[in-house]
Amino acid sequence: MYGSCVGRSRRGAAAAVAAVGAALLLAACSSGGEDRPSGGAQQPEGTAPFWVNPDGRAARQVAAYREDGDDEKAGLIRRIAEQPVGEWIGPDDPEAEAKGFTEAAGKAGRDALLVLYNIPHRDCGQFSKGGAADGNAYRQWVDKVAKGIGDRRATVVLEPDAVLHLVDGCTPGEFHQERYDLLKGAVERLKQQPATKVYVDAGNAGWSQPDSLFEPLRRAGIERADGFAVNVSNFQTTEASRDFGRSLSAKVGNKHFVIDTSRNGNGPYTQGDPKEKWCNPPGRALGEPPTTRTGDPLVDAYLWVKRPGESDGDCKGGPKAGDWYPEYALELARNTK
Repeated sequence: MYGSCVGRSRRGAAAAVAAVGAALLLAACSSGGEDRPSGGAQQPEGTAPFWVNPDGRAARQVAAYREDGDDEKAGLIRRIAEQPVGEWIGPDDPEAEAKGFTEAAGKAGRDALLVLYNIPHRDCGQFSKGGAADGNAYRQWVDKVAKGIGDRRATVVLEPDAVLHLVDGCTPGEFHQERYDLLKGAVERLKQQPATKVYVDAGNAGWSQPDSLFEPLRRAGIERADGFAVNVSNFQTTEASRDFGRSLSAKVGNKHFVIDTSRNGNGPYTQGDPKEKWCNPPGRALGEPPTTRTGDPLVDAYLWVKRPGESDGDCKGGPKAGDWYPEYALELARNTK
């Protein structure tokens, strides 16, 4: 999946946040969760200290199915709606979004889980292309995110695919040094916030050249980060992701890491066009629920970084990247053991 530049980014969730609109998101954040579709209930803090958004897309889908009298589908989507998922900060009003999410999480006694995905020349022009206009725009955007977080607790997954696209040559060479500088600067700026943890994205266990990641991660500021993230938006098993992460950790100063388990319950898809195995693959399932109780001292958490039920891109009948895809959400839930 990380073997070519074609259709690999499959993110789109940043665009999804922007599409919902900052005003709606902030209204949801300030609602307190009363009478929300998922009930606004948080998972036990000792198990999963991350905030459950009571007005996320899955929660709204639960409400829609209930209104239609379809309790079976509502029950399936509740498996997603009741778990904390990453909030991908949009490009337009990052300070307000970060503030809204972290304030709502703080009121609930939980940590916000944020994903930053706005690096210039993002996704090599594929399904989730875009990002900040230039380096200065990106630095200003990160600064606003940091100001929005303030002194509240937040866990940040930094720039999915950004390092990998440097290693595999997908990002043109003339942009490499700037990207390293931007990633390192983002880590340093975010770590100025006293209660913010930062994990730099480091690909997944399907990556065929893990030994080539050590130096790029160093140049991207891994020393100042809390660690790295693996399997973001991917389907590699938790066991494979743990082995991959431990091997990489040994090469970057024994840094801790987090694993995205949002859709890895049945492992990776092995059929069809190899270039699109990552894009809305059939037969997948939700993975382990988010938790900090991983049983491994190097694995800080299992997280749902990718938001289950949002499309990877307009492939296999799905809508554009980041759009809510209810049929796929139902399949993920039905296939979950």
